[in-house]
This record gives sequence, structure tokens and C-alpha cells, in this order.
Amino acid sequence: MQSVYDFLRRHPAWVDGFWAVFLFGISLLSGAVQETPHAVSPVASAVVTLLLCLVVALRRRMPERMLVLATVVGVAQLALDVRLVLADFALLVIVYSVAASGPGWASRFALIGGLCASPLAQSRWPDEESGTAGNLALMVFLAVPFALAWVLGDSLRTRRAYFAQLEERAARLEKEREAQAKVAVAAERARIARELHDVVAHNVSVMVVQADGAAYVLDTAPDQAKKALETISGTGRQALAEMRRLLGVLRTGEHEEGGEYVPQPDVEQLGDLIEQCRTSGLPVDYKIEGTPRPLPSGVELTAYRIVQEALTNTRKHGGPNTGASVRLVYLDDGLGLLVEDDGKGAPHEHYEEGGVDGQGHGLIGMRERVGMVGGTLDAGPRPGGGFRISALLPLKPAH
Repeated sequence: MQSVYDFLRRHPAWVDGFWAVFLFGISLLSGAVQETPHAVSPVASAVVTLLLCLVVALRRRMPERMLVLATVVGVAQLALDVRLVLADFALLVIVYSVAASGPGWASRFALIGGLCASPLAQSRWPDEESGTAGNLALMVFLAVPFALAWVLGDSLRTRRAYFAQLEERAARLEKEREAQAKVAVAAERARIARELHDVVAHNVSVMVVQADGAAYVLDTAPDQAKKALETISGTGRQALAEMRRLLGVLRTGEHEEGGEYVPQPDVEQLGDLIEQCRTSGLPVDYKIEGTPRPLPSGVELTAYRIVQEALTNTRKHGGPNTGASVRLVYLDDGLGLLVEDDGKGAPHEHYEEGGVDGQGHGLIGMRERVGMVGGTLDAGPRPGGGFRISALLPLKPAH
């Protein structure tokens, strides 16, 4: 039964054709074509019946044209004195069809024509026995089906428009969700890229410096070379642990499966970072001003990464015999960072916007991190030589 219903829904024209044939058949059986003294009456009645059945058959394919045809047939009935036939039911059908799926002008025309059909028919063929009051009541009674047919069709049109609007809105929301998901994925990838850059750049630079030192003193001072190799090993393990933490976010459930969990670095670990730099041969003067207090995790990570990247740049671009200083200042409404060195400084294009040829990404990452927490960053050469990075990170009470 369901398959038959689905077939009929896929072929509505066949359904309309069936009802048109059915209406034509019962019109003939009910004596719609009647014998009259006038020779033209049977022919005219048959033609009217056939055309009205054609209206039913083609009401979905050509609703506007069938409305015009039904109007012409109705006027012809009045002109040729073809009394009401059973096939006039097609007038109700076309009023409903046009109200449901036709254009606005056709819907209004169908309503007006349907309401006028009953008064015109009663005026053309009044009931002699009912009197004036009876004819008026019958006129109103016969106009009601046309009004109901139009209301049903217009309600169906409104319902279809409502569902179409809901579908369009759902599709639009789905596209917006997909766009937001893509933006979120891009933002997460950018965050991971910044983290990887900071981890790899810092730790690899320490390992390179230690490896160069070990090679230099390998023959003359084996103990120093051994110490440098131990530093390289420890730094490498630290880098691997941080990289494992970052790459773990790309694999669902790593922590639940027993994967190693490494917390994000914070301000308290700056001392270890600076000690690592000192061990690698970079003198760093570290001072804390103000009263230390708990900070939002995003601010702590941003502060740590800025200092880490600044010291990495000092080792890469400062040259030999370079020293650095780090100042961490707790303000009432912010955290201040100042990192300076007395080296030769980075090339000019590295700290301009965007850098060139893929360089300068460390400073770009700094600016992005600071911007994400609503802070400000200033980076550039010092007037007396060297390089200077200062940042102000707004603070909110940590909960």
C-alpha cells in the first residue's frame, strides 16, 4: 500500500487524469448531457463537460491557463444557457489549485470569480418556487464552497511557504555551523603551530648552542663536553614532552588511554627557563617587581612564551658575548614584561609586519598571543644597541 501511495505522489498528473476521467464518466451517467428542444444544447453540454474535465486533468501543470479556461467555460454556460452540470465541480477544484500554487493575481482572480459564480448562476437560472428570499439564501449557500476551497488552498500555500522557510533557515544554519567549525579548526591549528614554533625554536636553539660548545671543548675539557651533552639530552626530552602534549590534542582520548600529561608552562616556570638559558651560555638577569599573584592561565602561558621567544631570538641574532635581562612587573591592572639584550639585534625585516620569506614568525606569534588576551606588544631595536621587547597583558582575577 505504501508503494502505491509513493507512486501516486511521484506521478500527480496521473492522479488528476484519473479524476478527470471519473468526473466525465459520472457526468454522463447522471444525465449531464440532456435532451432539449434545441439541437445545440446536447453538443454544448457535452463540450462544456469535456472542457471542465480537462481543467481537472491539467490543473497542476497549467493552473493559470486552466483558470482562464474555466472562466471562459463558465461564461459560455451562461451565454448558451447550458444549465449546471456535475462537471462544474471542476470550478471548485481550480479555485483550490490556484490558491494553493498559482501566482498572487491568479489567486485573487479565482476568489473573486468563485464568489461571483453563484450569484450569476442564480440570476441566470432562478428557482421559481423558492421566491426571492429562497434564491438569495441559495446564492449564499452555493458561494460558501468556493470560499472554503480558496481558504484551504491559501492555507496550503502558507504552510508550504513556512516549511520552505524553515528548510532554508536550517540549511543556512548548517552552512554557518560548518563555517564556524572551519574557523575553529583554523584557529586551533594556528594555536598549535605557535606552540610548536615556540617549543621547537627554543629547545633546538639550546641544543645547537650546547652541541657547538661540546664539539669545541671535546678534546680539551671532556667534563664540560659531557655536561653539555647532558644538557642536550635533558632539553631534547623536555621538547619531546611538550610536543607530545601539543600533538595529543589531535588524538582523541590520549589522556584517558594513559598518555603522559604535561601541564602548560606558566610564570612560575620562567625561573627554570632562564636557568636553562644561563646553562646554555646566555647570561640573563631576571627580576620580579610587584606582588606575585595567581593569573589567568592564558596570560601565564602568553607571558612564558613571550620570554621564551625573546631569549631564543637573542641567542639566534644577538651574536657572541651577548647578555639579556628579563623584568616581570605585577601591576594593579596588568602584567608587564620587558626583555632586553645588548647584542647586535635581529635584522630589520624580521620585526617588521609579517617578516619576509617566511621569517619573523616568532614575533608574529607574539603579537597574536598578546592580541588574544587583549594586550599590547612593542618590539624593535634599542637606541643604544641590542633588541627590546615589551608587553602589557591585562589581568583579571583568577577563579
